[in-house]
Amino acid sequence: MYPHPSADVQRAREAVAARLRELRLDAGISGRELAVRCGWSESKSSRIENARTLPSDSDLRAWCAACHADNHAADLIAANRQSAEAYVQWRRLQRTGLRRLQESGASLYERTSRFRVYCSDVVPGFLQTPEYATALLASIAAFRGTPDDVKEAVAARMRRNRVVRDGKHRFFILLEEAVLRHRIGGPDTMAAQLNHLLDATAFPHVALAVIPFTAERTVWPLPTFTIFDTARVHADSLDAAVTLVQPSQVDLYSRAFDGLARHAVRGDGARLLISRAAESARDQPIRSRTR
Repeated sequence: MYPHPSADVQRAREAVAARLRELRLDAGISGRELAVRCGWSESKSSRIENARTLPSDSDLRAWCAACHADNHAADLIAANRQSAEAYVQWRRLQRTGLRRLQESGASLYERTSRFRVYCSDVVPGFLQTPEYATALLASIAAFRGTPDDVKEAVAARMRRNRVVRDGKHRFFILLEEAVLRHRIGGPDTMAAQLNHLLDATAFPHVALAVIPFTAERTVWPLPTFTIFDTARVHADSLDAAVTLVQPSQVDLYSRAFDGLARHAVRGDGARLLISRAAESARDQPIRSRTR
């Protein structure tokens, strides 16, 4: 197997190989002994351990069993499957514009029953108004230098967001109070968006909570992430769209979500924070531009 053309994918594959080597060394056995226990050639052990052969799920289970480390098999299988999509560069995702990126997640949204969403920067796409989404996606397109298909991308996002109201999905959404104060678009756009959040607190399948500025933290603010059922996490950064599927990774983010949720206010407390932010947005004057 030649090195993968994507350096990120190759590094992910090498990381799996390195973990397999560590398991073998921890078990105190040679590559030859491992091959005997697995029932394959010594050269296969070497190729897998040096990331020259991509192991199958059954190969990974056999390796872990040979090293008396069956508890590592699930994570290794997930990491191995993940290697092809571990770090997808935003530039590659967005090179044909933003519409396709919005449409690409539609099937995942449809088959997910339970969403857990934590946002520390902007209102989650699920609950964005068209005007807010337009302002946000326009700024992203300008920053990335992608083709200008913002109108089509917003329409795709609004179609995707129907999952919030169709009754087939449940949403648990945590917002940092800063999300309510970060200005995206003009005062009217921001006020309308916050009023829409107020409406969302009454949606039957949406549980919306806000972490106040004044909360005493035991879990620090984190970059935005979404947990899809118990199967995968999307944790986006400035340069990459990171998909995490290893059970231990999903569990880590689940524990973080639960910890963050303990700091949040719900019901009337959340509505009060949103209402105050909406009033502040409406009261903010539009700055005149000077040359």
